[in-house]
Amino acid sequence: MTKRIQHWFILLVSVLMLSFTLSAFASEPADDKTRSERLGESSVQGELAGFAGADYWRAVRDGQEGYTTSKSPEHGVLISVPGQAWFILKEKWMSPLGALAIFGSIGLVVLAYFTIGPLRLSKAKTGRKIKRWSLVDRTLHWSMAFTFLSLAATGLALVYGKHFIKPIIPRDIWAMFIYGAKQYHNYVGPLFAILLFTVMIKWWRKSLFTKVDINWFMKMGGMVGKHKGSHPSADFSNGGEKALFWLLIFCGVFITLSGFVLDFPLFDQTRRDMELSNLVHMLASLVLICGFVFHIYVGLVGIEASLEGMVTGEVDETWAKEHHDIWYEKVKDLPENQPKNETSSKSDDKS
Repeated sequence: MTKRIQHWFILLVSVLMLSFTLSAFASEPADDKTRSERLGESSVQGELAGFAGADYWRAVRDGQEGYTTSKSPEHGVLISVPGQAWFILKEKWMSPLGALAIFGSIGLVVLAYFTIGPLRLSKAKTGRKIKRWSLVDRTLHWSMAFTFLSLAATGLALVYGKHFIKPIIPRDIWAMFIYGAKQYHNYVGPLFAILLFTVMIKWWRKSLFTKVDINWFMKMGGMVGKHKGSHPSADFSNGGEKALFWLLIFCGVFITLSGFVLDFPLFDQTRRDMELSNLVHMLASLVLICGFVFHIYVGLVGIEASLEGMVTGEVDETWAKEHHDIWYEKVKDLPENQPKNETSSKSDDKS
């Protein structure tokens, strides 16, 4: 079995390497006209270098300032030499490690599904519904989800699109696609900041950690190992939901602040400020994307009937008892959580 896995792995790697090689060859100019154009460009660049002089370009590469009528920061610096360090850090380290982190997170949830499996309810559903999320809460949740996922998709396209999308589509379509992705990312980004602030104001009280959460974490939410199916106690939000909430707030603040620096040239930003903001923006976004991979897995398939509450606003009584027993005891006797026939009979008795 191991040899068979190794065989398929080697075959997969070989196919990937071959595809990258073919795409590299395909990107090379094949006709003489393109080669001649490149030679022409080289000649022009050579003439310009000769006209300006080697000393001039040496001074430019050393970062020496010249003279200009511009009033912007660093207006006298034609080429930012320290920017090469940012480029290397971004292209050679951040981008590959970011892709590895995202695909690694996806691989982990797939592995968890096939090895550990979803957490099922211990008892059958009763059919009695308990009100959990209001319409405002659900609207806020899905608005944040759509905004974040669409920004994540366009952001990843801006970083990785030139490697995976550009080689397989026509140049004109690629130009329109990447321009649209950039415009969408720039204009929808501030909406994420507004939603983040609203989410923080709306749910921060429910996300404060208590002693109950320590036990929840010690039992790993009852999802893994010997504790699987134990259903540790939790209030309205369990330890995992609280951790994800504060991850969203913490990373979201860094994403928002760095995004404003990148989006609005109103703060006399230097190139160093932009480069640092770009790296912070990427790192915080990647951490949050990886966190939401696990959130999406748990909500969709990791815990049985979890999605139901955020779609309809109501959860089954069995789900409430097993996953949020402390909260269930607080709300089970509220009028909105009584069975319809029982509520009707109580109304008849009062009349």
